[in-house]
Amino acid sequence: MKRIYIILPILAGFMFGSTGIFVRTLTQNGIDSTTLLFLRFSIAIIPILMAILLTDKRLLKIDLSDIPLLLACAISIVGLNLCYNEAINTIPLSLAAVLLSIAPIFVLIFAYLLFREKITSKKLVCMLLAIFGCLLMTGVLEDSLTNIPLFGIALAIGAGLFWAIYIMASKKSIENGKHTYTILIYSIIFISIALIPFTDFSQITSFISINPISTAIFLILHSTFSFALPYIFSTLSLNYMDSGVSSIFLSGSEPFAALIFGLLLYSEVPTPLMLCGFITTIIAMMMLSRKESVKN
Repeated sequence: MKRIYIILPILAGFMFGSTGIFVRTLTQNGIDSTTLLFLRFSIAIIPILMAILLTDKRLLKIDLSDIPLLLACAISIVGLNLCYNEAINTIPLSLAAVLLSIAPIFVLIFAYLLFREKITSKKLVCMLLAIFGCLLMTGVLEDSLTNIPLFGIALAIGAGLFWAIYIMASKKSIENGKHTYTILIYSIIFISIALIPFTDFSQITSFISINPISTAIFLILHSTFSFALPYIFSTLSLNYMDSGVSSIFLSGSEPFAALIFGLLLYSEVPTPLMLCGFITTIIAMMMLSRKESVKN
C-alpha cells in the first residue's frame, strides 16, 4: 500500500466529523430526518454525476447482476444516516462519534467471514487502541452517562453496523469491477427516489426562504462534506487497502474532527484526558500505517 492512500480514510473521517454541525443546524430550522436525508443525497447526485461525465461515461453502465449489491449499499447508507442523525439529536455528539467508531469491530468480523481477510494481532491491538483513544477524546469518561437514553446509544451502535455493511457491499462491488463513482451514483439515485414520498418539500422552501444564497451554499456544503467527498474517499481507499485497515483509520480520525470543530467553533478546550486520547489514537494509526508499509 502506498503511504499516500492512508490519507483517504483519514480525510473521510474528518469530513464525517462535520456531520453534526449540519444536522443540528438543519434540525433546529425545522427540517425532519427524512427531508434532511433527501437534501443530502439528491444534491450529491450533481457533483458525482459531473465527476463521472468528466472521467468516463462508461461508468454509468451496470448489469442486472450488479443491482443487488448496489441496493445493499443504498440500504446501508440510509440506515447509517438515519441512525446517526437520530443519535446526534438524542445523545451527546461526542458519545455518538465514539459509538460509531466501533464499526471496525464489525468490519473485521465481516471481512474475515466474507473475504477471509486475516484478523491479525496487530490489527486487533491497533483497533482497540484507536477506539480507546476515541473514547478518551470524546470526554465521556469525565461526564455522567446516567441520563443518556439507551435508545440513542442503540442508534449509534446501529450506525456503526450499517457502516460496516456498506464497506463490505462496496468492497464486493469493487471486486466485481465497479468503480467508486458507479457505486455511489446508483446508491444515491435509488435512495433519493425512495425518499421522495417521505420528504416535506414545504420545510425545504421555508428553510431556503430565510436567505436563498446562504442557505443554498449551506445545503451544498452539507451534501459535499457530510456525504459526497467522505464516501468517495472511503470507498476509493478500498482499492488500495483492506477493509479492516480502512475502517480503523476512518473511525480513528472522526473524533479528531469533533475535537477540532469543538475547539474552533464552540471554544471547547480539550481536557488533558482528551489530549491523551488524541495521542493514543495517533499512535494506533502510526502502528497500523507502519505495519502495512513494511508488509508491502
